[in-house]
Amino acid sequence: MNLKIEAVNLVRWLHFLSLGVGLGGAVVVLLLSGFEEGREDLQGLAATVWAKVVAWAFRLALVAGAALLVMLMQEGQNPLKNGHYFHIKLLLVFILVGLSEMTPKALAASRRGSALLVLVLFLATSFTVFNKGLFGARAKTAPAGTVETLRPAN
Repeated sequence: MNLKIEAVNLVRWLHFLSLGVGLGGAVVVLLLSGFEEGREDLQGLAATVWAKVVAWAFRLALVAGAALLVMLMQEGQNPLKNGHYFHIKLLLVFILVGLSEMTPKALAASRRGSALLVLVLFLATSFTVFNKGLFGARAKTAPAGTVETLRPAN
């Protein structure tokens, strides 16, 4: 069993953990925003929780993701060259983080549309990452050789 702790793996787990906190917080905030409508004592709670938990989780995920990209490039890997999925992911992430920054004001005004859109963008980004092959990943080429060299000997 290999228990070697590498910096890349720690940053990757920090990235996933902060994404999990952001996703869970977004779902909780959407539930809280539904309870705010008839209660004066809960007014503004969803916006506060979004600003304190969800927005900071997405910011931390963005910083950890950028650090992870730099670390992987230093090791010789380049996710930007593995098809178009990473470009699509980055576009969705930047839209998600920008929209996440505007969401507390919308929630304070009792509008849930931006929070729902952030959740949908999160799911779209996850879909993009887990289905890399759909977005033009380069096929691995077979080794060069003639048909005779590739046939097994009788």
